[in-house]
Amino acid sequence: MVTPDAQESDIAGRAEAVVEVQDLVAHYGRHKVLDGVNLSVEAGEIHIIMGGSGSGKSTLLRHLLGLRRVSSGRIRLLGQELEGIHRQALQELRKQIGVSFQGGALLSSMTVGENVTLPLREHTRLDESTMAIMARMKLEVVNLGGFEHFMPSQLSGGMTKRAALARAIVMDPKLLFFDEPSAGLDPVVSAELDELILRLREAMHMSIVVVTHELESAFRIADRITVLDSGRILISDTVEKVKSSPNPRVQDLLNRRPRVEELDADAYLARLTGE
Repeated sequence: MVTPDAQESDIAGRAEAVVEVQDLVAHYGRHKVLDGVNLSVEAGEIHIIMGGSGSGKSTLLRHLLGLRRVSSGRIRLLGQELEGIHRQALQELRKQIGVSFQGGALLSSMTVGENVTLPLREHTRLDESTMAIMARMKLEVVNLGGFEHFMPSQLSGGMTKRAALARAIVMDPKLLFFDEPSAGLDPVVSAELDELILRLREAMHMSIVVVTHELESAFRIADRITVLDSGRILISDTVEKVKSSPNPRVQDLLNRRPRVEELDADAYLARLTGE
């Protein structure tokens, strides 16, 4: 039986959440990619979403960003329900959210400074000099001071990631999504980026959701880790609880053991025939 005090505590806990996902189901055609996902991200935490290839983590990120409609279930960001949200309200919500994409997604025809000012140009009416100053400030934050006149092609992989991060935080978002920050980087640069993420959380009081498959990075920066497998959550808990999970699939992922599946002849035949 749930007591009134417990209910009040639960409500208070939900009020602290900046991301709430309830019973999320998503399909690509007839294929179910996410199957009843429940997830919360607390204010001020760094929350890691990880899993193997095809686990559904990138699909979950796209749904969290409002880029795809859910088949069923609910998503709330910063207290706003995404399903049925008015276009103008969604635009206002996105002003409070930063996104740093996996490859950086810098526009090659623009300088680094021009790339960083894009959100300001799209969402504000600030004058050019103010936008330029704000862009330079955020480039300083990510240790790229003086690089605003460089072209993206002149940057290394790590510098590209940091420039994309500067663009993601230029409007001081409350919530930051970071897709595969360490992908393609050498261990030293990856460690530097991890340290930058930790400093950003402390300096800007942001909540940060990181999608990654890099175990070392995840263990270094996470407050909590959610492990996805075949569209379902295996565990969502602290680093230590995830490391000690008795779930064999979690341990397979953590120890890089290949998954051996038993072949179901009927299911295999159905796949081949499209039935």
